[in-house]
This record gives sequence, structure tokens and C-alpha cells, in this order.
Amino acid sequence: MELRARGWWLLCAAAALAACALGDPATKSRSCGEVRQIYGAKGFSLSDVPQAEISGEHLRICPQGYTCCTSEMEENLANRSRAELEAALLDSGRALQTTLATQLRGFDDHFQRLLNDSERALQEAFPGVFGELYTQNARAFRDLYAELRLYYRGASLHLEESLAEFWARLLERLFRQLHPQLLLPDDYLDCLGKQAEALRPFGEAPRELRLRAARAFVAARSFVQGLGVAGDVVRKVAQVPLGLECSRAVMKLVYCAHCLGVPGARPCPDYCRNVLKGCLANQADLDAEWRNLLDSMVLITDKFWGPAGAESIMGSVHLWLAEAISALQDNRDTLTAKVIQGCGNPKVNPQGSGPEERRRRGKLALPEKPPTGVLEKLVSEAKAQLRDAQDFWISLPGTLCSEKLATSTASDDRCWNGMAKGRYLPEVMGDGLANQINNPEVEVDITKPDMTIRQQIMQLKIMTNRLRSAYNGNDVDFQDASDDGSGSGSGDGCPDDICGRRVGKKNSSSRTTLTHALPGLSEQEGQKTSAAGCPQPCPSLLLLPALTLLLSAARPRWR
Repeated sequence: MELRARGWWLLCAAAALAACALGDPATKSRSCGEVRQIYGAKGFSLSDVPQAEISGEHLRICPQGYTCCTSEMEENLANRSRAELEAALLDSGRALQTTLATQLRGFDDHFQRLLNDSERALQEAFPGVFGELYTQNARAFRDLYAELRLYYRGASLHLEESLAEFWARLLERLFRQLHPQLLLPDDYLDCLGKQAEALRPFGEAPRELRLRAARAFVAARSFVQGLGVAGDVVRKVAQVPLGLECSRAVMKLVYCAHCLGVPGARPCPDYCRNVLKGCLANQADLDAEWRNLLDSMVLITDKFWGPAGAESIMGSVHLWLAEAISALQDNRDTLTAKVIQGCGNPKVNPQGSGPEERRRRGKLALPEKPPTGVLEKLVSEAKAQLRDAQDFWISLPGTLCSEKLATSTASDDRCWNGMAKGRYLPEVMGDGLANQINNPEVEVDITKPDMTIRQQIMQLKIMTNRLRSAYNGNDVDFQDASDDGSGSGSGDGCPDDICGRRVGKKNSSSRTTLTHALPGLSEQEGQKTSAAGCPQPCPSLLLLPALTLLLSAARPRWR
């Protein structure tokens, strides 16, 4: 194949040189007016342009026939052609980035609105229903919602551990409030905590919330993170500079026809595709992992629906909390008897009042809101757009050739083939770096892949692994995923040694600042909240791990 292609070029070159040697005088004295017009329109000095064609022995990129381009012009146009292609790549990537960023903001706003609405409902209903059982512990509930937001936004929190600690501290506080006539030192409360799992003081609500919240939150945050990672990959890859051999090939594709006096001949389509397949060989290697990521994102949207779906759980946290406190009130006497049986009779507080009266002032009525249809619309649009974007990387050469480089639509023998106006014979190369070994237009070293693009391929793999684990209800830590490609889960059946190891990573020296945060959201967007009076989300994604550490250190012991 390589010998055939080079033989074809030698034949074309010989024909072009013969035409110049035998050509008629009118050809040799042709005016360079059209080239002057194009060159000047690019912002270059017209003094560089000869008045008529000159011999082209000095050309290093274009065929060395009679030409209207000097060496300086050829160099200037080569640099300009590279800049124009890089700008076209940025434009193509920018459109996809905008689509992904719009999706990200839409989903992020919706999920955060669910949490904000749930907290608002709690703040409005609980004081009148539970009285001091809520008002004296309002901070505990605010802290819980704050941690749920941090977890959703990518903080390295162990959600199940956070929920378990919330219930443990809340039980200690409420048990003291229900029995002010008793002295309950810390060791007695520790005994209470050890029996909590068997006693189930809050009924089934904590267990159900733990199981459902873990799956719902990880699905929501992984999907939004996937949108951010996809957008970041497009942005970073679009900024990868083109190589020298690509610049030469693009110059020959776009401007050499003008230098040789055939400015009306647009590039042959297959010729253009071979040039850009060579220039964008590394970008095409993103295709497989890009498709895996988008497929995984479409798949995980199945976890947004139903009683255990992200929309239902994130919007009804307050319902589980209400059910838990109600269960504690209803079972207070039975619980007290079992605690005394297991932990002994506590001393009477001589300064304490009598047993706390039941504070429920009315029947709790917090009906679950039906879905508004917002999420269905978001998912429908996202699925269509993600499917449309699946072949983005391998379709780039064809897209740029047709939309940016204005390839010929004329018959095959009237387009610019790199040497003259005529048919383009070499076959079109396949996609990706390995398929460019015999590319007749761009010399590509297939042994030296672009490292920036290889890093982005790895990011796609990591995010895909996270999404697939999230689909199974597991939360894969990015650090674990980047270490061994698999990571550890926090769903049902998570081994203690694995979960414990991940929880132990909650210090600033062992956590990466950017791997968990939702990418693609600006600092201003990160501060938005739709619930008046609700705690603000993390003000800067780059500070999430620090805030998480501070929250953990400053969390009150509630005793």
C-alpha cells in the first residue's frame, strides 16, 4: 500500500514538473493577483507577494512548480493553516462542552433543589410536630443535610458512616430529653449506643434510609461527575497543539493550491480526510473509552426512578427522619425498660423534672410530593445528546473537512489532490494512531502517543469504572480506582477492612483535592441554592476536602 501511494505521488510530481517545463508562456507569466488578495486578507504584508509567478525550487512544503509563494509566504501560510485548524478544533469542542455544561447545571440544580426542598419541609413542620425534641437538636439536622450536600458534591465522606453517627448522637440527645429525671453519664450513654442496633429505637427508618440513600446519592453524584469529566476531557484535548508534520500537511491541503495558481480547486474529500486522520490520530484513540463513558451514563439514569431512585430518596429525607422520631416516641416506654435491663438502673437526678411529656402536638402530615416531570425531561434530553456525541472523536476529520475546510463537491478529477487538480487515488486510512502507519499525507510516529490524550483516556476509564460501580450501588473512591482500576465499594456487603481503609483516608494528606469534586461547575454556581435559609453548598469545589476535614473536626459531640 505504501509503495503504491508513493509511486502515485512520484507520478503526479513528474507530471506537474513536466507541465511547468513545457508549459505555455501564459502559464509562466500568470499574475499573482488572487494570491495577493488571499494573503492580504490573512493580515500579511503584500510586499511579500511577487507580481507574477516565479520558479518554485525554494518551496519546502508545496510542489516545486511555478508559484506565487516565496519561502516567507509559505512559512507564514503554514503557521496560519495550523492556527486555523486548531481554532476549528476548539470551536468543535466548545459546542460539545456547552452541551455537557448545560446538562450538568440542569441536573445539579435539580438534585440540589430536592435536598433544599426536603430540608425546608423539615424546618417548617418539625417544630410544630415534635417541639423541643426537634428545636433543641436543630443543629444536628442542619449538619446532616450539610454532609449530604458535601457527599453529593464529591467530598470524600463515607455516607453510611455519617448516617450511623447521626443516629447514634441523636439517640443520646433524645433519650436524655425524654428522661430529664435521670442522671445519664457518658458511660451509660455508651452502653445505650452499644444496644441500639438490637433495640432499633428509631424503628426501620435508619436502616432503610442508609440502604436507599447510599445507592441514590452515589447514582446522582456519579452521573453529574460524569458530565463534568466528559466536558473536561473535551476541553483539554481540544487544546492539544498540532505537530510539525500535521502543520505541513494542512498547509499543503489548504494553501498550496493557491501558491501553484489553482485557487479555485478545493481539496478532494478523501485527501482532506487522510490529512486530518493523521493529524487527529491520537484524538481518535479516545473513541472506545469515550463510548464506554457515555453508555455508562445513559445506563445509570435507570437508578433515578422508583421508590429507591435518586429523585425519591433525595427529596424525601425529611420523611425518613420524621418516621424515625415518631417511632422513638411511640416505643419510648418499651425502649426505656430494655435499656434499664441491659445497662442497669441509672441514678435519679435530684434537680431534674419529671419524665418528658410526649410533645407531638398533632398528627404528622408530610405527604410525599409527586415527581414534577423535570427530571424526566432532563434525562430524555441528556440521553439523546449523549448518544449524538458518541462518535464525536472519530467523526472529527469528516466534520472538519466538510464544515471548516470546504472540501470539493465536484467530480473527482476537478479537486485539489495535493499536487494538482485531479483525482485522488490513495485509500482513506482507518481511525486511530495505529492505522496511520501508511498514511500518505502525514508522517505519524505510531510509537509515540500523545501523553496528554493518554491521560484523558485514563480519566475516562476511571469515571466509567465509578459509574458502573454506582449502578451496582457501590461508591468507588477515585483514589482507589486510579490505583488499581477497581476501587472499593461502600454498598451492601462491603468488607470491614476495605470500608475501614477508605474511611481512614479522611485526612488532608491522603486525599486528592480534585478527584471527587464535581467538575465543570464554577465557584459562583457552587454557591447557589434554591432554598432560602438552607445551608449554602460548598463555596469552592477546590476546598471540599478541607471543608470536609473541618466539619469532621468541629462536629459537636451532642452530649
